[in-house]
Amino acid sequence: MATKPGKTWSEKLNDSKDLPKIERVPLRMQKRFGKGTMTIPSPREVDAVMKKVVSGKIITINRIREKIAKRHKTDIACPITTGIFSWIAAHAADEQKQKGKKNITPYWRTLKEGGVINKKYPGGIEEQVMLLETEGHHIIQKGSEWIVVDWEKNLTR
Repeated sequence: MATKPGKTWSEKLNDSKDLPKIERVPLRMQKRFGKGTMTIPSPREVDAVMKKVVSGKIITINRIREKIAKRHKTDIACPITTGIFSWIAAHAADEQKQKGKKNITPYWRTLKEGGVINKKYPGGIEEQVMLLETEGHHIIQKGSEWIVVDWEKNLTR
């Protein structure tokens, strides 16, 4: 029996899964995030925020979450799905780049908190460092992490 091929990254990005949704912050998350409401964003919504980051600027996953929560008038945006969907957006952009598309989501501008480069994004640390340095950022290594120097000064508003 032949196995069914999996979805492409672009197909995963375009699968809304009936999202976004607004829910109460789950009990297991209340100690860290407090009570209130939470947006579970769609993959396209996370991608749309990532797409708006211009050359020379960066954004963090937490800043993406803030923007999504504000848009939906909720207390927080889900940290788990936002992280997963940024990863899907990054891989979909790389997939599009491999097909020759030029105007892709600039995923290398999306960092973890503290200005840390996400080593799980396409191209790994090396490619992202190269892309960020091309845009004027200075990157240093601290232990096993690679960090954009003065990342706070270059945050997208």
